[in-house]
Amino acid sequence: MQIQFREFDPFDVWIWLEFEITPSEREKQYVEEVFDSWFLLGKLGGFNAENLQVQEVGLEISYMRYEEGSVAQSLMAPMHNMGDIEYEGIWARCWFDLGTSDAIALDVLINALNQFSQDYVSITRLIIGGQNEDWPIPDTSRQSTFSQDGR
Repeated sequence: MQIQFREFDPFDVWIWLEFEITPSEREKQYVEEVFDSWFLLGKLGGFNAENLQVQEVGLEISYMRYEEGSVAQSLMAPMHNMGDIEYEGIWARCWFDLGTSDAIALDVLINALNQFSQDYVSITRLIIGGQNEDWPIPDTSRQSTFSQDGR
């Protein structure tokens, strides 16, 4: 899977997937579950690089002492909004307002989509940000899928 970064605004970013072949309805459902899960974790502040206590300890986490106070002291880092996932031929796209979530969110998404591409639906290219010449971005503002359907 080729990964490209284009012009990036975390408060207004499109994420594009190019598939090897047009995905089936079942494969589209899998893609939507990946994006919905990633967004839900982000909405809950899961991508907060200020509080990576387990990661910072390293491999030996047996009997690790977790500092709950550190969580309260770190700034919130939630994602704000997600648009509907759209499909056109071999392309899928989704708009996000990543809010104040940290860049680790993108690493998690890239890792997940890379494995997803190997196990489920072959993705030839992931584009983060910018425009896609094959499918222009509408000028209308996006609304949150999260708030529309109560997720």
